[in-house]
Amino acid sequence: CGGTVGAILTCPLEVVKTRLQSSSVTLYISEVQLNTMTGASVNRVARVSPGPLHCLKAIYFAAYSNCKEKMNSVFDPDSTQVHMISAAMAGFTAITMTNPIWLIKTRLQLDARNRGEKRMSAFECVRKVYQTDGLKGFYRGMSASYAGISETVIHFVIYESIKQKLLEHKTASNMEDEEDSAKEPSDFVRMMLAAATSKTCATSIAYPHEVVRTRLREEGTKYRSFFQTLSLVVREEGYGSLYRGLTTHLVRQIPNTAIMMATYELVVYLLNG
Repeated sequence: CGGTVGAILTCPLEVVKTRLQSSSVTLYISEVQLNTMTGASVNRVARVSPGPLHCLKAIYFAAYSNCKEKMNSVFDPDSTQVHMISAAMAGFTAITMTNPIWLIKTRLQLDARNRGEKRMSAFECVRKVYQTDGLKGFYRGMSASYAGISETVIHFVIYESIKQKLLEHKTASNMEDEEDSAKEPSDFVRMMLAAATSKTCATSIAYPHEVVRTRLREEGTKYRSFFQTLSLVVREEGYGSLYRGLTTHLVRQIPNTAIMMATYELVVYLLNG
């Protein structure tokens, strides 16, 4: 439920972010009429730089919850080690199971056709990937996704830490006021803020893997592996290119994560009675 609500509300920004991350980021405005001294007109192409303008999360949360439950019996319950290991395992599981779907999604988002042409369907995209690269083609970019597990770990460690502090503060306040500890709307607002804060920190630190992953998933490119792509992008486009699309990504990810985590916490609370 959390993944669905967040994905639906922020999906358009996901498309913009992927376009900005790709290697063909320059936009073109063709046939600009320029009057010359003789009165004749010529056609030129003007370049302009674009400004900053999931339902599958269920797999991730299931893996995180199950791993967290098992790790609590090995380490100190709800400790930093538990959160780090659980987040890493959840990220690994989700990436391995869903990479083909994200690859197709990226290809469809980058599909550039002339006006009037029929856009490529998901089925056509699957067939094209298989004909070109075989089954291994569906796992392009997975190495970059694994590198991105660091973002997941940072996000959950910070989120769980803030969440624990909020819980301790509420418990102390309730003891002073002799009130019950039932959830209130303000609790979920605080969880949204905690999720937004943790995701901002994690994304800002680990963002370059997003650009590398998108480049690896492009069709017919010179990018082959994680480190080869990383060094090639830096060499050809500079370090700043590793953060291309970050603003748009944050604009999408912060509300998406806040909505998703708050919805997740709410659903868990309601199901627990």
